[in-house]
Amino acid sequence: MAWALAWALWELGRRAGWPVLPVALAALAVPIVVACALTGWRRRAITVLGVPLSWMMLGVTVPAWAWLACLLPMLAAYPMRAWRDAPYFPSPRDALADLPARMALSPAPRVLDAGCGAGHGLVALQRAWPDAQLSGVEWSWALAWWSRWRLRQATIRRGDMWADDWGGYDVVYVFQRPESMARVWAKACQEMRAGSWLVSLEFSVAGVKPTVSSHLQGQRPVHAWCIVHGATIQGSKRLADNQTSRRPSRMATIPKATKASCSSSLVGSSRSVASSASTSSTAETWA
Repeated sequence: MAWALAWALWELGRRAGWPVLPVALAALAVPIVVACALTGWRRRAITVLGVPLSWMMLGVTVPAWAWLACLLPMLAAYPMRAWRDAPYFPSPRDALADLPARMALSPAPRVLDAGCGAGHGLVALQRAWPDAQLSGVEWSWALAWWSRWRLRQATIRRGDMWADDWGGYDVVYVFQRPESMARVWAKACQEMRAGSWLVSLEFSVAGVKPTVSSHLQGQRPVHAWCIVHGATIQGSKRLADNQTSRRPSRMATIPKATKASCSSSLVGSSRSVASSASTSSTAETWA
């Protein structure tokens, strides 16, 4: 359907004698818009690449500069300032389904998707915590706009996730690169309050044991750390006892002997943080 619409628009513009560049860009924009609503990178790639590849095979004459101009929508969606950070990989919608039963949260928690991309992570967060107050921050203005359009109930801002303050949230969710996780951990320890949670899809923090780890069949692994007064909780009988009346018994518990101090773990990972910061002065996310 996307290919048919793109070709129909191309033929309409050609027969009407419209300028080549606007018609080519409009025709290529059709599958890009459709691909944003699809799931799975293969389906998106096939949808987006089908039209230009069919043009090439059928010998459609398009000026060379028009192909370069087609990169403009990609630059708008993924600006150069974000290239040093995680590429665009959407979060699966059910990736966090196992977490609500294992994390102690207040009713209507404040949840931030740091580097929300096109909003796929926010969809997963909403499915996990339907009553959550959802927020997102994304550097790409195009992806931020698309995310706002998809999730009208969420508060989504265009901005730098590294400059954003994480202190007011009960949960901060990231889908970053392995190289960025030391920097994520440092920021969480510095800004997040006691009892709040850092959640990472797929990637863990080197040398810091998660409070909760989950790996549902067919999904990426998820790791979560509970922050308490400058330390991560690796399980706490007190936390579980306080929540027994409202939470399942699978909730994370924390023996005192296994507390991991933010400050001590940061000392061991300081070189990683410095390396990450030097290669990414400002950045964004895997959705």
